[in-house]
Amino acid sequence: MSLQAGAAKLDITPDKKDWPPHIEGVLDPVHVRALVLDDGKTRAAMVTVDSVALTTESWDHITAAAERELHIPRKQFLLSASHSHSAFFKGEAFEKQVLTALREAAVKLEPATVSYGTGRSYINVNRNMVDKQSHQWREGPNYDGPSDKTVAVLRFSNIDGTPIAVYYNYAVHGVVTGMLDQFSGDIPGVTSDYIENALGDDAVALWSMGAAGDQNPIFFQQTYDLRAIRVANFAKKGEDISNSMPPGGQGLNKNNPVIAKLFDQQKQMVNTYGQMLGEEVLHVLRANMERPQASADLEGVQESVTCPGRTRTDSGRAGHPGTYVDGKPVDIRLGVLRIGDTIIGAVDAELFTMIGQRFKRESPYKHTILATLTNGASSSGYIPDEAAFGYNTFEVLSSKVKPGCAEGAIVNGLLDLINETDQMERAD
Repeated sequence: MSLQAGAAKLDITPDKKDWPPHIEGVLDPVHVRALVLDDGKTRAAMVTVDSVALTTESWDHITAAAERELHIPRKQFLLSASHSHSAFFKGEAFEKQVLTALREAAVKLEPATVSYGTGRSYINVNRNMVDKQSHQWREGPNYDGPSDKTVAVLRFSNIDGTPIAVYYNYAVHGVVTGMLDQFSGDIPGVTSDYIENALGDDAVALWSMGAAGDQNPIFFQQTYDLRAIRVANFAKKGEDISNSMPPGGQGLNKNNPVIAKLFDQQKQMVNTYGQMLGEEVLHVLRANMERPQASADLEGVQESVTCPGRTRTDSGRAGHPGTYVDGKPVDIRLGVLRIGDTIIGAVDAELFTMIGQRFKRESPYKHTILATLTNGASSSGYIPDEAAFGYNTFEVLSSKVKPGCAEGAIVNGLLDLINETDQMERAD
Protein backbone atom coordinates (compact mmCIF):
# COMPACT_ATOMS: atom_id res chain seq x y z
CA MET A 1 0.00 0.00 0.00
CA SER A 2 1.18 3.54 -0.71
CA LEU A 3 1.99 5.95 2.06
CA GLN A 4 -0.48 8.70 2.89
CA ALA A 5 0.26 11.91 4.77
CA GLY A 6 -1.72 14.87 6.06
CA ALA A 7 -0.62 17.87 8.10
CA ALA A 8 -2.16 20.79 9.95
CA LYS A 9 -1.07 23.85 11.94
CA LEU A 10 -3.14 25.55 14.63
CA ASP A 11 -2.48 28.88 16.36
CA ILE A 12 -2.80 28.27 20.12
CA THR A 13 -1.67 31.68 21.38
CA PRO A 14 -3.82 32.28 24.48
CA ASP A 15 -6.26 35.18 24.73
CA LYS A 16 -5.01 37.99 26.96
CA LYS A 17 -7.42 37.03 29.74
CA ASP A 18 -5.68 33.64 29.95
CA TRP A 19 -2.09 34.89 30.11
CA PRO A 20 0.01 33.83 33.12
CA PRO A 21 0.91 36.69 35.50
CA HIS A 22 4.46 37.10 34.17
CA ILE A 23 3.47 37.33 30.49
CA GLU A 24 3.33 40.90 29.14
CA GLY A 25 2.65 40.40 25.44
CA VAL A 26 3.05 38.30 22.30
CA LEU A 27 6.30 38.49 20.37
CA ASP A 28 5.15 35.91 17.81
CA PRO A 29 2.21 33.46 17.74
CA VAL A 30 2.68 29.95 19.12
CA HIS A 31 1.35 26.81 17.45
CA VAL A 32 0.69 23.13 17.51
CA ARG A 33 1.75 21.33 14.33
CA ALA A 34 0.52 17.82 13.49
CA LEU A 35 1.43 15.21 10.89
CA VAL A 36 -0.58 12.01 10.44
CA LEU A 37 0.72 9.08 8.39
CA ASP A 38 -1.07 5.98 7.07
CA ASP A 39 0.63 3.03 5.35
CA GLY A 40 -2.58 1.17 4.53
CA LYS A 41 -2.32 -1.07 7.61
CA THR A 42 -1.77 1.33 10.47
CA ARG A 43 -1.28 4.98 11.33
CA ALA A 44 1.33 7.11 13.07
CA ALA A 45 1.44 10.72 14.21
CA MET A 46 4.10 13.32 14.93
CA VAL A 47 3.04 16.45 16.80
CA THR A 48 5.14 19.42 17.94
CA VAL A 49 3.93 22.09 20.34
CA ASP A 50 5.59 25.46 20.97
CA SER A 51 6.06 24.75 24.68
CA VAL A 52 8.98 24.42 27.07
CA ALA A 53 7.68 20.96 28.02
CA LEU A 54 4.55 18.81 27.91
CA THR A 55 3.22 16.90 30.87
CA THR A 56 2.92 13.13 30.94
CA GLU A 57 -0.72 13.64 31.91
CA SER A 58 -1.38 15.55 28.67
CA TRP A 59 0.48 12.84 26.74
CA ASP A 60 -1.80 10.18 28.28
CA HIS A 61 -5.00 12.09 27.53
CA ILE A 62 -4.07 13.06 23.96
CA THR A 63 -2.82 9.65 22.88
CA ALA A 64 -5.80 7.85 24.41
CA ALA A 65 -8.21 10.10 22.52
CA ALA A 66 -6.23 9.84 19.27
CA GLU A 67 -6.15 6.06 19.50
CA ARG A 68 -9.86 5.87 20.20
CA GLU A 69 -11.06 8.42 17.66
CA LEU A 70 -8.42 8.49 14.90
CA HIS A 71 -7.06 4.93 15.20
CA ILE A 72 -3.51 6.13 15.83
CA PRO A 73 -1.82 3.61 18.15
CA ARG A 74 -0.18 5.16 21.19
CA LYS A 75 3.02 3.28 20.44
CA GLN A 76 3.22 5.11 17.09
CA PHE A 77 2.66 8.60 18.42
CA LEU A 78 5.40 11.20 18.93
CA LEU A 79 4.26 14.24 20.94
CA SER A 80 7.16 16.68 21.21
CA ALA A 81 7.72 19.95 23.02
CA SER A 82 9.75 22.43 21.01
CA HIS A 83 11.34 23.58 24.29
CA SER A 84 10.66 27.25 23.70
CA HIS A 85 11.21 28.88 27.08
CA SER A 86 8.55 31.47 26.23
CA ALA A 87 5.45 29.24 26.29
CA PHE A 88 3.99 26.42 28.36
CA PHE A 89 0.78 24.46 27.81
CA LYS A 90 -1.17 21.84 29.71
CA GLY A 91 -4.76 21.07 30.67
CA GLU A 92 -7.98 20.06 28.97
CA ALA A 93 -8.41 23.10 26.73
CA PHE A 94 -4.90 22.70 25.35
CA GLU A 95 -5.36 18.96 24.82
CA LYS A 96 -8.51 19.67 22.80
CA GLN A 97 -6.48 22.01 20.58
CA VAL A 98 -3.94 19.27 19.86
CA LEU A 99 -6.75 16.89 18.95
CA THR A 100 -8.27 19.51 16.66
CA ALA A 101 -4.97 19.76 14.78
CA LEU A 102 -4.76 15.96 14.56
CA ARG A 103 -8.29 15.73 13.16
CA GLU A 104 -7.49 18.35 10.53
CA ALA A 105 -4.32 16.49 9.58
CA ALA A 106 -6.16 13.16 9.32
CA VAL A 107 -8.84 14.68 7.08
CA LYS A 108 -6.09 15.85 4.71
CA LEU A 109 -4.52 12.40 4.24
CA GLU A 110 -3.47 11.89 0.63
CA PRO A 111 -0.99 9.69 -1.28
CA ALA A 112 2.52 10.84 -0.44
CA THR A 113 6.21 10.18 -0.77
CA VAL A 114 8.84 10.40 1.94
CA SER A 115 12.53 11.24 1.60
CA TYR A 116 15.42 11.84 3.99
CA GLY A 117 18.38 14.20 3.98
CA THR A 118 20.84 15.93 6.27
CA GLY A 119 22.70 19.19 6.49
CA ARG A 120 24.71 21.16 9.01
CA SER A 121 24.01 24.31 10.98
CA TYR A 122 26.38 26.18 13.26
CA ILE A 123 23.95 28.18 15.39
CA ASN A 124 24.48 25.93 18.44
CA VAL A 125 27.40 25.58 20.84
CA ASN A 126 28.24 23.56 23.93
CA ARG A 127 27.18 25.71 26.87
CA ASN A 128 29.39 24.30 29.65
CA MET A 129 32.70 26.09 30.08
CA VAL A 130 35.35 26.66 32.71
CA ASP A 131 35.59 30.33 33.66
CA LYS A 132 39.05 31.72 32.93
CA GLN A 133 39.12 33.77 36.13
CA SER A 134 37.45 31.55 38.72
CA HIS A 135 38.48 28.26 37.05
CA GLN A 136 35.02 26.93 37.89
CA TRP A 137 32.31 25.55 35.65
CA ARG A 138 29.65 27.99 34.47
CA GLU A 139 27.22 28.49 31.60
CA GLY A 140 28.84 30.03 28.55
CA PRO A 141 29.94 29.21 25.00
CA ASN A 142 32.49 26.38 24.87
CA TYR A 143 33.59 26.40 21.23
CA ASP A 144 35.75 23.33 21.78
CA GLY A 145 33.10 21.32 23.61
CA PRO A 146 31.13 18.49 21.98
CA SER A 147 28.29 19.66 19.77
CA ASP A 148 26.22 18.00 17.06
CA LYS A 149 25.70 20.28 14.06
CA THR A 150 23.50 17.83 12.13
CA VAL A 151 20.17 18.98 10.73
CA ALA A 152 18.08 15.92 9.87
CA VAL A 153 15.13 16.41 7.51
CA LEU A 154 12.19 14.24 6.48
CA ARG A 155 10.12 15.58 3.59
CA PHE A 156 6.58 14.38 2.89
CA SER A 157 5.22 15.45 -0.51
CA ASN A 158 2.15 14.61 -2.54
CA ILE A 159 2.44 12.64 -5.76
CA ASP A 160 2.97 15.86 -7.73
CA GLY A 161 5.92 16.76 -5.49
CA THR A 162 4.16 19.55 -3.59
CA PRO A 163 5.33 19.62 0.03
CA ILE A 164 2.85 18.41 2.63
CA ALA A 165 5.14 18.54 5.66
CA VAL A 166 8.75 18.77 6.72
CA TYR A 167 9.90 17.09 9.94
CA TYR A 168 13.30 18.41 10.96
CA ASN A 169 15.57 17.83 13.95
CA TYR A 170 18.31 19.96 15.51
CA ALA A 171 19.98 20.26 18.92
CA VAL A 172 19.70 23.75 20.41
CA HIS A 173 17.84 25.33 23.32
CA GLY A 174 14.99 27.72 22.54
CA VAL A 175 16.05 30.29 25.13
CA VAL A 176 16.70 33.48 23.19
CA THR A 177 13.43 35.21 24.10
CA GLY A 178 13.04 33.80 27.61
CA MET A 179 13.81 37.07 29.44
CA LEU A 180 11.30 39.09 27.42
CA ASP A 181 8.26 37.65 29.25
CA GLN A 182 6.33 37.44 25.99
CA PHE A 183 4.83 34.47 24.17
CA SER A 184 7.19 33.22 21.47
CA GLY A 185 8.04 30.03 19.65
CA ASP A 186 11.68 31.11 19.97
CA ILE A 187 14.13 29.48 17.53
CA PRO A 188 11.94 26.42 16.80
CA GLY A 189 8.79 28.43 16.11
CA VAL A 190 10.49 31.15 14.07
CA THR A 191 12.37 28.54 12.02
CA SER A 192 9.18 26.61 11.25
CA ASP A 193 7.39 29.82 10.27
CA TYR A 194 10.26 30.70 7.94
CA ILE A 195 10.26 27.29 6.26
CA GLU A 196 6.47 27.33 5.84
CA ASN A 197 6.55 30.77 4.31
CA ALA A 198 9.20 29.63 1.82
CA LEU A 199 7.38 26.42 0.86
CA GLY A 200 3.88 27.81 0.74
CA ASP A 201 1.10 28.26 3.24
CA ASP A 202 -0.17 24.67 3.01
CA ALA A 203 3.14 23.08 4.04
CA VAL A 204 3.72 22.38 7.74
CA ALA A 205 7.22 22.35 9.27
CA LEU A 206 7.54 20.33 12.47
CA TRP A 207 10.58 20.81 14.71
CA SER A 208 11.92 18.15 17.02
CA MET A 209 14.74 18.84 19.46
CA GLY A 210 17.84 16.69 19.33
CA ALA A 211 20.09 15.98 22.31
CA ALA A 212 20.38 19.64 23.36
CA GLY A 213 20.70 19.37 27.13
CA ASP A 214 24.12 21.04 26.93
CA GLN A 215 23.59 23.08 23.75
CA ASN A 216 22.77 26.81 23.65
CA PRO A 217 22.44 29.29 20.80
CA ILE A 218 26.00 30.26 19.94
CA PHE A 219 25.39 33.97 20.69
CA PHE A 220 23.32 34.11 23.87
CA GLN A 221 23.11 37.51 25.52
CA GLN A 222 21.67 36.13 28.76
CA THR A 223 25.11 34.82 29.75
CA TYR A 224 26.78 38.22 29.31
CA ASP A 225 25.45 41.78 29.71
CA LEU A 226 21.93 40.88 30.82
CA ARG A 227 23.29 38.46 33.39
CA ALA A 228 25.70 41.06 34.79
CA ILE A 229 22.96 43.69 35.03
CA ARG A 230 20.61 41.32 36.80
CA VAL A 231 23.24 40.14 39.27
CA ALA A 232 24.06 43.77 40.11
CA ASN A 233 20.39 44.68 40.55
CA PHE A 234 19.79 41.83 42.98
CA ALA A 235 23.02 42.67 44.83
CA LYS A 236 21.65 46.14 45.59
CA LYS A 237 18.82 44.40 47.48
CA GLY A 238 21.25 42.22 49.38
CA GLU A 239 20.65 39.10 47.28
CA ASP A 240 23.44 37.15 45.60
CA ILE A 241 22.13 35.43 42.47
CA SER A 242 25.54 34.99 40.84
CA ASN A 243 25.14 31.24 41.27
CA SER A 244 21.45 31.02 40.43
CA MET A 245 19.12 31.98 37.60
CA PRO A 246 15.70 33.52 38.37
CA PRO A 247 13.10 32.74 35.70
CA GLY A 248 12.09 35.14 32.95
CA GLY A 249 13.10 38.77 33.23
CA GLN A 250 13.00 39.10 37.01
CA GLY A 251 15.29 41.82 38.27
CA LEU A 252 15.40 43.74 34.99
CA ASN A 253 13.83 47.17 34.49
CA LYS A 254 12.48 46.92 30.96
CA ASN A 255 12.08 50.70 30.77
CA ASN A 256 15.82 51.16 31.19
CA PRO A 257 17.18 52.21 27.74
CA VAL A 258 20.21 49.91 28.03
CA ILE A 259 18.05 46.88 28.86
CA ALA A 260 15.53 47.83 26.18
CA LYS A 261 18.33 47.91 23.62
CA LEU A 262 19.60 44.48 24.72
CA PHE A 263 16.06 43.11 24.52
CA ASP A 264 15.69 44.50 20.99
CA GLN A 265 18.92 42.72 20.06
CA GLN A 266 17.46 39.46 21.40
CA LYS A 267 14.41 39.93 19.20
CA GLN A 268 16.67 40.44 16.21
CA MET A 269 18.76 37.40 17.11
CA VAL A 270 15.83 34.98 17.30
CA ASN A 271 14.82 36.01 13.78
CA THR A 272 18.41 35.62 12.61
CA TYR A 273 18.64 32.12 14.05
CA GLY A 274 15.30 31.18 12.53
CA GLN A 275 16.37 32.39 9.11
CA MET A 276 19.76 30.67 9.29
CA LEU A 277 18.41 27.31 10.43
CA GLY A 278 15.44 27.61 8.11
CA GLU A 279 17.73 28.30 5.15
CA GLU A 280 19.76 25.19 5.98
CA VAL A 281 16.59 23.08 6.02
CA LEU A 282 15.64 24.59 2.67
CA HIS A 283 19.15 23.86 1.36
CA VAL A 284 18.74 20.21 2.38
CA LEU A 285 15.35 20.09 0.66
CA ARG A 286 16.85 21.50 -2.54
CA ALA A 287 20.11 19.61 -2.74
CA ASN A 288 20.58 16.85 -0.15
CA MET A 289 17.46 14.71 -0.21
CA GLU A 290 17.61 11.05 -1.12
CA ARG A 291 15.23 9.50 -3.62
CA PRO A 292 11.57 9.75 -2.53
CA GLN A 293 9.78 6.54 -1.58
CA ALA A 294 6.06 6.11 -2.27
CA SER A 295 5.64 3.32 0.27
CA ALA A 296 6.96 3.11 3.81
CA ASP A 297 5.83 0.66 6.47
CA LEU A 298 5.09 2.16 9.87
CA GLU A 299 6.16 0.38 13.04
CA GLY A 300 6.33 1.76 16.55
CA VAL A 301 7.13 0.55 20.03
CA GLN A 302 7.62 2.16 23.43
CA GLU A 303 8.79 1.17 26.88
CA SER A 304 10.17 2.71 30.06
CA VAL A 305 13.54 2.14 31.68
CA THR A 306 14.27 2.90 35.32
CA CYS A 307 17.44 4.31 36.89
CA PRO A 308 18.39 4.93 40.53
CA GLY A 309 17.50 8.44 41.64
CA ARG A 310 19.08 11.06 43.86
CA THR A 311 17.92 14.16 45.75
CA ARG A 312 20.19 17.16 46.12
CA THR A 313 20.67 18.46 49.66
CA ASP A 314 22.54 21.71 48.96
CA SER A 315 22.07 24.58 46.51
CA GLY A 316 24.01 26.56 43.91
CA ARG A 317 23.74 26.69 40.16
CA ALA A 318 27.28 25.73 39.19
CA GLY A 319 30.94 25.70 40.14
CA HIS A 320 30.95 23.45 43.21
CA PRO A 321 30.14 19.74 43.71
CA GLY A 322 26.64 18.93 44.95
CA THR A 323 25.66 16.75 47.88
CA TYR A 324 22.94 14.13 47.55
CA VAL A 325 20.91 11.46 49.27
CA ASP A 326 19.13 8.55 47.63
CA GLY A 327 15.96 9.57 45.83
CA LYS A 328 13.06 7.85 44.16
CA PRO A 329 13.84 5.69 41.12
CA VAL A 330 13.50 7.64 37.87
CA ASP A 331 11.44 6.32 34.96
CA ILE A 332 12.46 7.37 31.45
CA ARG A 333 10.05 6.74 28.56
CA LEU A 334 11.67 5.53 25.34
CA GLY A 335 10.09 5.11 21.94
CA VAL A 336 10.99 4.20 18.39
CA LEU A 337 8.95 5.06 15.31
CA ARG A 338 10.17 3.52 12.08
CA ILE A 339 9.03 5.11 8.82
CA GLY A 340 10.36 2.86 6.06
CA ASP A 341 14.13 2.93 6.47
CA THR A 342 14.15 5.92 8.86
CA ILE A 343 14.27 5.53 12.63
CA ILE A 344 13.07 8.22 15.02
CA GLY A 345 14.11 7.50 18.58
CA ALA A 346 12.20 9.31 21.33
CA VAL A 347 13.09 10.12 24.94
CA ASP A 348 10.96 12.12 27.40
CA ALA A 349 13.92 14.04 28.86
CA GLU A 350 16.74 16.46 28.02
CA LEU A 351 19.90 14.58 27.04
CA PHE A 352 23.47 15.73 26.64
CA THR A 353 24.76 15.70 23.09
CA MET A 354 27.12 12.75 23.53
CA ILE A 355 24.20 10.44 24.35
CA GLY A 356 22.46 11.45 21.14
CA GLN A 357 25.62 11.08 19.10
CA ARG A 358 26.27 7.63 20.57
CA PHE A 359 22.75 6.47 19.75
CA LYS A 360 22.99 7.64 16.15
CA ARG A 361 26.45 6.10 15.80
CA GLU A 362 25.37 2.70 17.15
CA SER A 363 22.02 2.55 15.34
CA PRO A 364 21.93 -0.07 12.57
CA TYR A 365 20.00 2.43 10.41
CA LYS A 366 21.77 5.10 8.37
CA HIS A 367 18.73 7.33 8.74
CA THR A 368 18.45 7.80 12.51
CA ILE A 369 16.98 10.78 14.37
CA LEU A 370 16.70 11.35 18.13
CA ALA A 371 13.77 13.46 19.37
CA THR A 372 14.00 14.52 23.01
CA LEU A 373 11.33 15.99 25.30
CA THR A 374 8.94 13.65 23.49
CA ASN A 375 5.98 11.71 24.92
CA GLY A 376 5.73 13.32 28.33
CA ALA A 377 8.21 14.59 30.87
CA SER A 378 10.47 12.36 32.94
CA SER A 379 11.24 13.40 36.52
CA SER A 380 14.94 13.03 35.66
CA GLY A 381 15.74 16.64 34.89
CA TYR A 382 18.78 16.83 32.63
CA ILE A 383 20.49 13.55 31.74
CA PRO A 384 24.26 13.99 31.27
CA ASP A 385 26.44 11.45 29.53
CA GLU A 386 28.58 9.47 31.95
CA ALA A 387 31.74 11.51 31.36
CA ALA A 388 29.89 14.76 32.03
CA PHE A 389 28.85 13.74 35.55
CA GLY A 390 32.27 15.04 36.57
CA TYR A 391 31.34 18.59 35.53
CA ASN A 392 29.99 20.93 38.22
CA THR A 393 27.46 22.50 35.85
CA PHE A 394 23.87 23.42 36.63
CA GLU A 395 22.51 20.59 34.45
CA VAL A 396 24.64 17.95 36.18
CA LEU A 397 24.02 19.32 39.68
CA SER A 398 20.25 19.38 39.15
CA SER A 399 20.00 15.95 37.51
CA LYS A 400 17.88 13.53 39.53
CA VAL A 401 19.54 10.40 38.17
CA LYS A 402 22.60 8.84 39.72
CA PRO A 403 25.68 8.31 37.54
CA GLY A 404 26.18 4.88 36.03
CA CYS A 405 22.78 4.11 34.53
CA ALA A 406 20.99 6.53 32.24
CA GLU A 407 23.28 6.77 29.20
CA GLY A 408 23.53 3.01 28.76
CA ALA A 409 19.89 2.40 29.62
CA ILE A 410 18.73 4.93 27.04
CA VAL A 411 21.04 3.97 24.18
CA ASN A 412 20.72 0.21 24.67
CA GLY A 413 17.00 0.52 25.30
CA LEU A 414 16.49 2.38 22.02
CA LEU A 415 18.62 -0.14 20.13
CA ASP A 416 16.52 -2.95 21.59
CA LEU A 417 13.37 -1.16 20.42
CA ILE A 418 14.82 -0.87 16.91
CA ASN A 419 15.39 -4.63 16.90
CA GLU A 420 11.81 -5.09 18.05
CA THR A 421 10.45 -3.05 15.14
CA ASP A 422 12.59 -5.13 12.76
CA GLN A 423 11.04 -8.30 14.14
CA MET A 424 7.56 -6.79 13.78
CA GLU A 425 8.26 -5.97 10.13
CA ARG A 426 9.46 -9.50 9.42
CA ALA A 427 6.37 -10.89 11.11
CA ASP A 428 4.19 -8.79 8.78
